[in-house]
Amino acid sequence: MPSPAQILVIAKEPVPGRVKTRLTPPFTPGQAAALAEAALADTLHTVAATPATQRLLALDGLPGAWLPAGYVIIPQRGDGLDERLAAAFTDAHRLRPDPVVLIGMDTPQITAGLLTEATRALHQCDAVYGPAADGGFWLLGLRAPDPGLLLGVPMSHPETGKHQLDRLRRAGLAVHHLPELTDVDTATDAARVAARAPHTRFAAVLRELSR
Repeated sequence: MPSPAQILVIAKEPVPGRVKTRLTPPFTPGQAAALAEAALADTLHTVAATPATQRLLALDGLPGAWLPAGYVIIPQRGDGLDERLAAAFTDAHRLRPDPVVLIGMDTPQITAGLLTEATRALHQCDAVYGPAADGGFWLLGLRAPDPGLLLGVPMSHPETGKHQLDRLRRAGLAVHHLPELTDVDTATDAARVAARAPHTRFAAVLRELSR
């Protein structure tokens, strides 16, 4: 089996008032941050359990106790999300010229199996794409990262995923598709994700907050 790719998580430090603001209400800013921290911890621990040539965190903020060992921390660069994603891919590839699989902190239900599928696919395909239920994407993998594949794609839009996928196809890339997942943005999303992944830290925090 070919060696896997590197896995890159892009995230914000879980500070009240700065993360998961669409969870408030019904949750307070502090509760929303606790859910964000749990989702981030789940994500990072799943990545840590997945074979990878390197594990990176592109972080907006400072690391905390939620960060497991073994990660290379890189700062986020750029203004819009498209710029920050493009810069994260570029920086990861500059540190190690392997294919890059990027995910966010919004899908605590991810599994090592899905991530392994993504890393392995990049040895046969040019890109891997995981659609999100809200019209965005939860994973993007690139064999050869290129800022032009991301810059200018409208982010946080109902058709973000469609625009991103069109960009990949217009570049002539062979794309491997992963299953659709739900991002945690709203309280309804949180309940749906926790129900599908009841053993996660995220689900445990949500149960505690919902008592």
